[in-house]
Amino acid sequence: MKNFPKIVPVFPLSNFIIFPNTTVPLNIFEPRYLDMVNDSMKSEKLIGMIQPRNSFDKNGIPKLHDVGCLGKITSFKETEDNRYLIELKGKIRFQIVNEINTDKKYRSVEVDYNNYFNDLTDEKEKLNFSDLELIFKDLKSLFEKKGFIINWKALEKQSLNETINALAMASPFTLEEKQILLEAKNLGVRKNKIAEILKTYIFDDYENTTLQ
Repeated sequence: MKNFPKIVPVFPLSNFIIFPNTTVPLNIFEPRYLDMVNDSMKSEKLIGMIQPRNSFDKNGIPKLHDVGCLGKITSFKETEDNRYLIELKGKIRFQIVNEINTDKKYRSVEVDYNNYFNDLTDEKEKLNFSDLELIFKDLKSLFEKKGFIINWKALEKQSLNETINALAMASPFTLEEKQILLEAKNLGVRKNKIAEILKTYIFDDYENTTLQ
């Protein structure tokens, strides 16, 4: 089992969640996060992505959710106006143990990976695409209503794990709902959580229709 760092620099980004086995582009321009990327590029290229909460500590600093995802920088480009364009691939989720005081401008936390080592394996869940047909149908409908465009054929060529995580990350769910999906123990639980969340959207659509 790979030894991941116990102390991780974190990027607390609102409106953004990364899942294991998904890759996302990031545009880095704030000085503190330019520093973070520079430091990460000199070591193992690892950064923690985590959601800030809607609450603050006594110093006015946003509190963090307990669970985030460690990502590895897989692509790096510096622009002429001194921004960094990077791609980050989700590796494994972590739970924050506590925040570390450092002399850096960015935040660092001590983390624990023990609950999430299954992120590193190809889960042999008793699931296949036929199990997801109804979910896919409902998701397609929701994505279309929200104006989201997804290449479904390309998704079906991926592993089930990658597909569910990609849909969870790209879905028009609320950030609280996405955080629930991120914290789901495994692929099967995440699939069921997506179905539960979708039911609330379908119910809302039905209610809105009957009330008009």
